[in-house]
Amino acid sequence: MTKANILIIEDNKDLCQTLADVLRKEGHKIRTSFAGEHSLSILKKDIIDLVLLDIKLPDYNGIDILRTVKEMDPDILVIVITALTDAKPAVDAMKMGAYDYLMKPFELDELKLVVAKALETQELKREVTRLKHQHREHFPDTDLYGNSKPMRELKKLIKIVADTPKTSVLIQGESGTGKELVANAIHDLSSRADKPLIKINCSAIPENLLESELFGHEKGAFTDAKNLKKGIFETANNGTIFLDEISSMQMSIQPKFLRVLETQSFRRIGGTSDITIDVRIIAATNRNLEECVEQQTFREDLYYRLKVMVINIPPLRERPEDILPLAMLFIDRNNKDFGKETKGISKEAQERLIKYHWPGNVRELKNVIERAVILCNEAELQADHLPLEIQDGYSRLGSTSEFSPPSLSYGESLEDMEKRHIMNILKKYDGNKSKTARVLNISRSTLREKMKNYGIA
Repeated sequence: MTKANILIIEDNKDLCQTLADVLRKEGHKIRTSFAGEHSLSILKKDIIDLVLLDIKLPDYNGIDILRTVKEMDPDILVIVITALTDAKPAVDAMKMGAYDYLMKPFELDELKLVVAKALETQELKREVTRLKHQHREHFPDTDLYGNSKPMRELKKLIKIVADTPKTSVLIQGESGTGKELVANAIHDLSSRADKPLIKINCSAIPENLLESELFGHEKGAFTDAKNLKKGIFETANNGTIFLDEISSMQMSIQPKFLRVLETQSFRRIGGTSDITIDVRIIAATNRNLEECVEQQTFREDLYYRLKVMVINIPPLRERPEDILPLAMLFIDRNNKDFGKETKGISKEAQERLIKYHWPGNVRELKNVIERAVILCNEAELQADHLPLEIQDGYSRLGSTSEFSPPSLSYGESLEDMEKRHIMNILKKYDGNKSKTARVLNISRSTLREKMKNYGIA
């Protein structure tokens, strides 16, 4: 049964207390109010899932309270209570958006049943919202695959972190290593597993929209704010939020995000009251946040607040023993998808796969195997089913002898080496991005993103 935050608005103190006791025994968190003005102050500062509302109050008409509640938050469920023999107020309330009504006197079992049905309806709506935020790949891997020592250590760390459901987590790793899968695993193994896991890519949302997406806004907060909008922090209450590409979060938003991490509270855009939440934040980045701090594109205090628990995902080239098992996993999945019967990988193709540098990590391997299975009409994948850069033994960044990847200088990071390699090829082709992308065997959009990340003009 769904547990909820319920506000009871009833001026009969004995009845109010009885209803509160009954619903607390059902596991719900209860707030009570004996008057309309006080109840509105509660609604402004607390997250409330359901309201039990007496139509007749000493200082307010219950219908006016209902109207105000629906203006504040259309998603709050309202069950009206009335002792009037005339059913018209109850009918009016239903027209205004009340979920149901109870006529006094009513049985407590009837109350529990109506509340349970209302919360079930609300849970279904939240599930729809959660699914809209989920952006999983075609094969939504639920487990981190691999039995190499780095992966065994990673899985141990994930279990430790999952047992601390309030601790913020920073996941670091190259593109394609599976940062989202790590976030999934942390959530699924934690006590929040039955609550929402909402994901957002900070680099995919324009600056003027990201703040509203995270914090929500009040009706009339700005020109296009025609209705109240709940943000992700509010929607994910009691669950987990996964913020991918956290390094792309604009400096103007970072102080507000830091406040959420420190106080577990925030205000909607245009709001005047703090909203208290209980969420775990998991952030991920493929960039060096310490360098972002030095470049003054990321706040130092936010960096250290996120750095409470850091999980570094090893790139595929550092765990070569996982390459062939992963390849076989992807072969099996693609066989089912494309109606193929590929049974294995030839010895020559195996050697090529293991020798390759895999700059795109597991995501690149997955795409390579999908392509190979489509091309293969034999029992085994052959070397000629693989892309040319893998057949030739070069990494994706530079697939010709003229532009093979440079060696790593002492004290130089992989990012520095990649930046230097891109700049060399751009210089060779006088800044022509199309030719540079073709030599690097990446798309123009990927090249543009890398140039942006590395500050290449």
